[in-house]
Amino acid sequence: MKVAIIDYGSGNLRSAQKAFEKVASSRTDGWSIGVTADAEAVRDADRIVLPGVGAFADCYAGLSGVPGMLEVLRERVRKASVPFMGICVGMQLMATVGREHGDHPGLDWIPGEVVPIEVTGNRRVPHMGWNVLAETGRAHPVFAGLGSEPHAYFVHGYQFRPRDELDQVLSVDYEGPMLAAVARDTMVGTQFHPEKSQQLGLKIISNFLDWTP
Repeated sequence: MKVAIIDYGSGNLRSAQKAFEKVASSRTDGWSIGVTADAEAVRDADRIVLPGVGAFADCYAGLSGVPGMLEVLRERVRKASVPFMGICVGMQLMATVGREHGDHPGLDWIPGEVVPIEVTGNRRVPHMGWNVLAETGRAHPVFAGLGSEPHAYFVHGYQFRPRDELDQVLSVDYEGPMLAAVARDTMVGTQFHPEKSQQLGLKIISNFLDWTP
């Protein structure tokens, strides 16, 4: 069983790789973890992970610049229903449009927009550090068993607003509710960084490997 973490010139790939490898090493079901910019390796994967750090448009341009990658992602994730996890900007790229320094198209897998975080009180942008995750009323197996008041690590100045509230499965309070995780079909995404969220992040990664949607 293979996990492909996509290398497209953006994202903290080493941290994500180490976290997935740590989870895989504690299991007996034989997962192998690979970081790759090869579309054919992604085609062959049983789980696909898309990290992302930086500006929305730059990340999309980097992803689309990898030969064959967008086509393979559409084929494997949207048509073949291979489980997919987007992390931070990798999650935001699932949106219809990103509104960072203009309007830029996304993958349009989960209809919605990525917009600036707006605060009026003592909160600062970017939203950086640990925050408590809250369920939005829709349970999801990838985010099961996280315990009471689970804390996750965030670094972001923009937020994803799905068009359909049912796509939102976790939120955080940052001068009001703000999306922390989305899910639709065989896709999940986290605004926070599981690879930096210690035991909570490892639990989510393990759940993702177990997930058979």
